[in-house]
Amino acid sequence: MDFSLIEVVRAVASAAPEREALVHRTNRLTYGELIARVDQLAGALHSRGLGVVHQRADLANWESGQDHLALYLHNCPAYLESMLGAYGARVAPFNVNYRYVAEELRYLLADSGARAIVFHAAFAPTLDAVRGDLPELKVLLQVADESGNPLLPGAEWYEDAVADSPGRPPVEPSPDDLYILYTGGTTGMPKGVLWRQGDIYPAALGGRKISTGEEYSGIDGIIENAKNGGVRVVPSAPFMHGAAHWMALNAFHNGNTVVLPDNAAMFDPADLLDTIERERIGISLIVGDAFGRPLLDELHRRSRDLFSLSLLISGGAALSAPVKTALLEQLPGVAIMDGLGSSETGQQANQISGGGRPVSTGTFTPGTGMAIVSEDLTRRLAPGEDELGWLAQQGRVPLGYLGDEAKTTRTFPTIDGVRMSVPGDRARFTTEGLLELHGRDSVTINSGGEKIFAEEVEAALAHHSAVYDVVVTGRPSERWGQEVIAVVQFRDGEQATDAELLEVCSSHIARYKFPKAIIVVDKVLRSPAGKADYRWAKHVAAGTL
Repeated sequence: MDFSLIEVVRAVASAAPEREALVHRTNRLTYGELIARVDQLAGALHSRGLGVVHQRADLANWESGQDHLALYLHNCPAYLESMLGAYGARVAPFNVNYRYVAEELRYLLADSGARAIVFHAAFAPTLDAVRGDLPELKVLLQVADESGNPLLPGAEWYEDAVADSPGRPPVEPSPDDLYILYTGGTTGMPKGVLWRQGDIYPAALGGRKISTGEEYSGIDGIIENAKNGGVRVVPSAPFMHGAAHWMALNAFHNGNTVVLPDNAAMFDPADLLDTIERERIGISLIVGDAFGRPLLDELHRRSRDLFSLSLLISGGAALSAPVKTALLEQLPGVAIMDGLGSSETGQQANQISGGGRPVSTGTFTPGTGMAIVSEDLTRRLAPGEDELGWLAQQGRVPLGYLGDEAKTTRTFPTIDGVRMSVPGDRARFTTEGLLELHGRDSVTINSGGEKIFAEEVEAALAHHSAVYDVVVTGRPSERWGQEVIAVVQFRDGEQATDAELLEVCSSHIARYKFPKAIIVVDKVLRSPAGKADYRWAKHVAAGTL
C-alpha cells in the first residue's frame, strides 16, 4: 500500500499528539503543535495559488506536474515545517545548497522552475541578486535570523504567513505527489531526482518495519508503531543534503523526537556532544571522517555523560576504519552503523560495528532490493562472481531526473524485465553475499589502463596517524593518461613524509594505485555535509585554483 508523506505524519500525530516532535533551543513542539503549524503553512502556500498543475498519470517520468518550493535555509524548525507544509498543499519542496554563489543559485532555481522559496534572512542579498532573472519565482517567505537583514521587497515574513493562514487547505495529498532531492553537484551540475512519495517512504523514510523489512500494509500499522516511538535523535548534518533530512523524516514517521543542536547552521562537535548529553539523545547522525575526526578531538578535550547514546549513524561519506575504531574506544557502549544509499536509490545497505563485530570500511550487508548488475547492464551478478559490476536498486526507485529524458533513460534501465536504478557506483558481491563497494565511477582514475577508485586510496592514506583529512583525484599525465594525486591535510602539529605515507598505503592497496604526488594543504575543502569536493581537488592537483 502506498502513502503520502503528510498522511504518515498526520497518523503519527494522532497516535502521540503530546509527544515532543521537534526541539531546537527553547522551541519545543509536540506532534500536535507541529501538525498545527504545518497545516497553517500548507494553507498559506495554497492561498497563494500553489499546488498541482498536472496529474501524474499525464506526465513522463522526467516531468513534474506540481509547483516547486525552494528551501534555502540553514537547519531550523522552519525547514522541516516547510517540507511537511508543502506536502500538505501538494507543492513539491526541494533542497538548496546555501553555500552557492549567485550564479549557482540562479542555475538551480531556474533548473527547478521554482515558484516559491523559503529562505533565511542571511541569504537575502544573494537571492536579491538573481531573482530578477527568475520571473516564475513569485512567493518569497523570509525567515528571520541573527543576520538582522531587513525584509526583501516583495517578500513576506515566514511567521506572518503562518499566523495569517486560513489553515489546512481543501486538497487531498496523493502518494503520486513528488519528493524532490537535488544532487550535491560535487562532480557535475546538480540534478533534481524525482520520486513518488509512495516510493520514497519505504525506500528511505521509515516505511518498512525494522524487525522484518516489510512495508506497512495499512495506516493502522503505522499508528501502532508510532505509539512505541519516543527515541530522541539528532541529525548534525545540513538538511540541504539527503542524509540529514532523511533521518529527520524517518524520526517523524516512527513517532520519534528530532532535536537540533543549538548551533544548527554548522557542524560544531562540542555543541553536538552537549546536545546529546543535555537532551538524552539515543541516535545521532554524522557524515564520515569529516565529522568523525573533529568529534574524536572534542571527546579527548572534555568528557561528557553520554549514557543515552546507543547508535551513531554515518551516511553520505566514508567513515574510515581508523576513525571508527577510535570512536568505539571513546564510546564503548555505542554501535556505529554505516548507511549506504544515494539520491537515486534510497537506502541500500548497512554495516554495523561494535559489540564484538569487526571494524572495516567498504563492505556492507545488502538491504531490500539491492542488486549488482554487469558492466554492460545486461544481467544481475550473483555472490562470488569475480566481475566488477554496477551497484543497482530495484523495486522502489525514482521516476527520473527533472527535465532530463536522456539521463533518466541512462540511469534507470530495464534489466531482465526489471526497471532498476544504476547511478554509477562500482561494486561486487563477495562469496558470502556481502556488498564490496569500490566507489563512484565519476571519480574513478584511469591510470595506465587500470581503474583506480579515489575512495580506496583515500581509505589507505587515512590509516596514517598524521593524516587528518584526504581527498584523492586524477590529473592528466603524458605517461599514464591520468595519474593519482592525493590532497592531504595533516593534524595540527604533525607531519609525515611522502615515503611514510606510501609505506602505510602498501599495507592496504596495490602499488599501481599509489599517489604519484601528494599535495599538502592547510584544509581539505568539503561541503557542510562532509562530502568531498572533487572539483576543488582537481583544481588543486592541476595548480589552477
